[in-house]
Amino acid sequence: MIRYVALLLLALPIWRSLAAVPDSDESGRAAVEKWIESRRLISQEKQDWRLGKELLADRARMLEKEIAGVREKISTATNETAEVDRKLAEARAQNDQLDGVSARMRAAVVALETRLPPLLGRTPDPVRERLKPLVQRLPQNSADTKISLPERFQSVIGILNEIGKANGEITVSTEIRTMADGRPTQIKALYIGLAQAYYVSEKGDAGTGRPGANGWDWQPANQLAAQITDAMQTLQSKAAPHFVPLPVKLP
Repeated sequence: MIRYVALLLLALPIWRSLAAVPDSDESGRAAVEKWIESRRLISQEKQDWRLGKELLADRARMLEKEIAGVREKISTATNETAEVDRKLAEARAQNDQLDGVSARMRAAVVALETRLPPLLGRTPDPVRERLKPLVQRLPQNSADTKISLPERFQSVIGILNEIGKANGEITVSTEIRTMADGRPTQIKALYIGLAQAYYVSEKGDAGTGRPGANGWDWQPANQLAAQITDAMQTLQSKAAPHFVPLPVKLP
């Protein structure tokens, strides 16, 4: 507004001069009016340009802030992506390691399952009865089974623990055994670990046993009936502790 007032004050003498000009000189007056209008338009354009420049500068600053924010987000996303890639690489490495451990464990379990049947055949009857629940959990076919590997491993370890325990024990059990004459007879058997056994019946039949490829091999030895009976009574605390000599056959 001040600029317009100053412009009018500058133009006032010109208007006065124009007033003194005869009316016939209309072209000069029109030229002055156009000049004044041109000056006003130029001033307006300058003002509009300055305002536009300020608006553009503000917009540029806003865009710079937005660009900086986008760059920061991109940097954060890049770092997060790198961290995710690192964790994925660690997970893959751990998975590969677990796969290797699982493969070795499966091979070990299959090998143990293959060796169990002959070992079970060497166990005394009472031990075999005790192992039945675990044996029934073993797969019929190690190469084709739905039983999980941890369950199979647990069963194998349980059987081996029981067999190891039985190998360090002296066991006395009552069994029905077929004698040499084909008669089924109730006997008492005394097992020393998994290596040696003796039996005696109420009728005086006696003998020794040894583990074989197809189970226990029993041989009659009636002359040992008194000694075997003495050993069993001692183990069952029916007699005072003392040494009882019995024959042992080494492999």
